[in-house]
Amino acid sequence: MARLNTSVPAPAIVVLGAGALTTARRVQALYPGAAVHGLQARVTGADHAFGELGAHLRELYVRGTPIVALCAAGIVIRSLASMLDNKGAEPPVLAIAEDGSAVVPLLGGLRGVNVMARQIAAMLDIAPAITTSGELRFGTCILSPPPGYALASLEQGKRFVSDLLAGESTRIEGDAPWLARADLPYSATAQRAIRITPQAWDGQTHELLIHPRSVVAAVDGSRDDIVERVNEALCAQRLAPQSLAVLLADAAWAGAPALEQAAAALNVPLRFVRVASVGERRDPGHSGDTAEVDARDEVDSKSRDSHRLHQLLDAALCEPHRRSGDGCEGARRHDAGSGSGSGSDADADADADAGRTELGVLLAVADRPLDAAAIGRARGRLTVIGLGPGSAALMVPAARDALDGAQDVLGYETYVRMAGPFRPEQRLHCSDNREELQRARHAFELASEGRSVVVVSSGDPGVFAMAAAVLEALDQSGEPAWASVELQILPGVSAAMATAAQAGAPLGHDFCMISLSDNLKPWHVIETRLRHAAEADLVMAFYNPISRARPWQLDTALDIVRTFRLPETPVVLGRDIGRPGASLTVTSLAELRSTQVDMRTMIIIGSSTTRRFVCDDQREWVYTPRWYR
Repeated sequence: MARLNTSVPAPAIVVLGAGALTTARRVQALYPGAAVHGLQARVTGADHAFGELGAHLRELYVRGTPIVALCAAGIVIRSLASMLDNKGAEPPVLAIAEDGSAVVPLLGGLRGVNVMARQIAAMLDIAPAITTSGELRFGTCILSPPPGYALASLEQGKRFVSDLLAGESTRIEGDAPWLARADLPYSATAQRAIRITPQAWDGQTHELLIHPRSVVAAVDGSRDDIVERVNEALCAQRLAPQSLAVLLADAAWAGAPALEQAAAALNVPLRFVRVASVGERRDPGHSGDTAEVDARDEVDSKSRDSHRLHQLLDAALCEPHRRSGDGCEGARRHDAGSGSGSGSDADADADADAGRTELGVLLAVADRPLDAAAIGRARGRLTVIGLGPGSAALMVPAARDALDGAQDVLGYETYVRMAGPFRPEQRLHCSDNREELQRARHAFELASEGRSVVVVSSGDPGVFAMAAAVLEALDQSGEPAWASVELQILPGVSAAMATAAQAGAPLGHDFCMISLSDNLKPWHVIETRLRHAAEADLVMAFYNPISRARPWQLDTALDIVRTFRLPETPVVLGRDIGRPGASLTVTSLAELRSTQVDMRTMIIIGSSTTRRFVCDDQREWVYTPRWYR
């Protein structure tokens, strides 16, 4: 079977009707991590729901997500036509007949769309509708090399393929195993050549250059002009920028904005190695205790910098090979300031190298494409998300993206199960709902190892949920490795917001949220806050209103509120809003009884201005006006 270009993410399989689900699931089995997206009004049982097809397709396209749409090709074309701009950046987009009788690649010829079309067609036992001339003639897209390789120039490539289609022959210089079975017009004496090399283009117009991503750049994280220095180093060694595979730095600099920005600008992964002998992070603006630094001190500083860079490469490239017994002779090293490879070992004389590493960059060139994931480790990432009230449609897209990219997912077991589906390789760490700080510390421990970690909360993570626990764990830790973790907190739809939206707009004016649980604060504090909130005439949303261990507290809270509010004050009870079996009740403060409430109920008590009315003798609405009398 043809190989998927795994340099693009797993596809979104989009279905508009329940009749396409069977075919969609068969396609999903081909791609680990793929998810089925179903039109909310027509499809149940999909992994994700969406409301409007055109907007959803455009969102996926902008995010670079491959799209497999089980619908008419024309619908997809009309939805995405206004987005078409850069052919080289298009994600794969395919249309498949609902019954699996046709596979039509539409966009993404340079990102493996025809490979995907062949894979899906082979699974469905049909012929793909491929129309690309070069693909049909040669059996492969020459301009779409596999992961680990990069085309030097799309325009140059188009001319080269046109020449081959016109009858010219070619030879191959370098190692290109994926072309071995291609039906190319080979000739050992051909003027035109496909060259597989990390070297930059030398101006030969009859060559198609494909660069293996085989170059590692070890850099000094204290610099603020890393991109310029790396490009200057590559240029000095006549290496193509597209051959750069990894930006490498000491782990002490994890989280440095200059490094993050440089990796993004260079479009390569950023990896870190902790080298014990490098020492503590230096302040790049620190000048020492004396006003003058003699020449020897400057040489010594350069020597130390050079030694650090050699240590980084040695730890990143050699140690894994030494453990496997392979050695590390395959990587040639180049000092940035030198015109040729130095071939220096990690213990090379530091003084001799000092004058040649003034750029703060050391390059290593491997004899094959490098797997960035096998070099050092990534900066750890910890994302705290809220699932919303429970419905997949009410989870923010950024939270779904974080879950899809996570290696580890932590949370209360009920919430973790709600966050699925998960891939087999994703690790789930479920714990009791009372173990928030322990969970937060465990999350930081995993993330500080370079892993991508998600901590799951229901609702919004910052409202009586895990965001506060995560920040408390970080605040109390004093762990430098935890401080270097990339921490992000993503908002979610809180239970109060979801319940309010079902009822209308009871939170339309000033309001407060109060948890009635005294597990983490004394009951007298809760009583004080209830009195002040009620006296201030705030709309109140009650979380954790009642439990078996404290059945009396809700009645006590209501007695306090009733001393400040009229009996007819509207009250909204939302139970399991956003989940199966959800119910919404509108009542009054006088009629409210604690027997109507459990721990899964959100209570919203109106203010003196909150109103309720029935529309067309059917739907009752509750709202709090924006004005105040």
